[in-house]
Amino acid sequence: MIERIAAAITLSVLAASCTPYADTPGTAQASSSNRDCFFLSQISGYSHAGKNRIRVSTRPSKTYEFETLGSCPELNHAESMGFDQSGAGSICKGIDIDLIVPTSIGPRRCAVSMIRRVEKDESAKTP
Repeated sequence: MIERIAAAITLSVLAASCTPYADTPGTAQASSSNRDCFFLSQISGYSHAGKNRIRVSTRPSKTYEFETLGSCPELNHAESMGFDQSGAGSICKGIDIDLIVPTSIGPRRCAVSMIRRVEKDESAKTP
């Protein structure tokens, strides 16, 4: 009897672990229609978008706005920047990537709190 109960519990745990999550990186689009995923290799450039914000261009012709978690003063004057992805796969949320911004005393890591896709009509406007 105990063996049957243990087997039933094991089967239900295994079945639950195989259920896909709604917000997994493998999905083509995240739950919000204004936020979807992209790969680090698709980044083709960036521009400044105000205090602690940048707009990142990706292929095929999409733009995303990144906002840092807290202050990143060097971001507004950076002529170059690195992107450090935390893990393999696609980038969907701020936790998936950090910005590496050069400073006079060495590189500074700026955590990203928010990533959102910028619509074409919105990207034509200057921030």
